[in-house]
Amino acid sequence: MFKKISSLLLAGALLFSLAGCGQTPAGNSESAASPAPAASSGSEPTAAPESQTAESGAENILVVYFSWSGNTEEMASYIAEQVGGDLYEIEPETPYPTDYNECGDVALAERDENARPAIANLPDSLDQYDTILVGYPIWWHTAPMIIGTFLENYDLAGKDVYPFTQSASMDTEQFDNSMDFVRESAAGAMVHEGLFVRPSDQAAIDSYLSKNELAQ
Repeated sequence: MFKKISSLLLAGALLFSLAGCGQTPAGNSESAASPAPAASSGSEPTAAPESQTAESGAENILVVYFSWSGNTEEMASYIAEQVGGDLYEIEPETPYPTDYNECGDVALAERDENARPAIANLPDSLDQYDTILVGYPIWWHTAPMIIGTFLENYDLAGKDVYPFTQSASMDTEQFDNSMDFVRESAAGAMVHEGLFVRPSDQAAIDSYLSKNELAQ
């Protein structure tokens, strides 16, 4: 009798356990397996997966960016995903202050002096890339001076450069100023019309990449 009752209890417990598993949302397993966004902290760009670049032929695309608050990083990571290119983060040799006002003071002084802040992790060469997407925030009505440091460090003759940026105010005059700065700094390159949208506007980013035949 005891064995019979035990068997019935065991079967009931097993059924209850299986029913509980069936109530797990399908999305949970997917989110747990999602890869982390691409990022680079070394001196070389982070390569896209080999299968991705082989299928798209996009191994000659570099997405390079400077980000202080994380907004430009968000854009750059998404763009690198869409184009299948390598991703590289510009890291200043002397980090900018984490305080907003202090960082603004440093950025203003650099702009007024037309400074070229040193970069800690410059790649030795960009020869393997034909297309370079350059991302940055708007600082004091133009691109951060460290973008000039990066662009002026290489011979970009014959390369295609696509700037992308964002700002809190989304002031188009400031965007135009930043484009002029990129054109001056990227001597010899073909600097294409840039992208100026909020990081969350993926539809506008997709449209820009498609229009310029950059998307996979």
